[in-house]
Amino acid sequence: MAPQQAMHDVEQATDELRDALALHGLTFPSLGVDPVTYAGLYPLPLVELGRCPVHVAVRLTEVLRKAAAR
Repeated sequence: MAPQQAMHDVEQATDELRDALALHGLTFPSLGVDPVTYAGLYPLPLVELGRCPVHVAVRLTEVLRKAAAR
């Protein structure tokens, strides 16, 4: 995959994840593209989920359990 396409894909995935989390009232303050994984000749960019407050982790657990029970 070309570097420009890889960056576009990881940015799109990050935006879509941010939007999906927001639908459930969740915000990951440091959600973004991991800049280290984009460096180099053949980048393999990753989404950095980062840290979140305890109440967000609890809510995320609730959302995931509810989705798994369907």
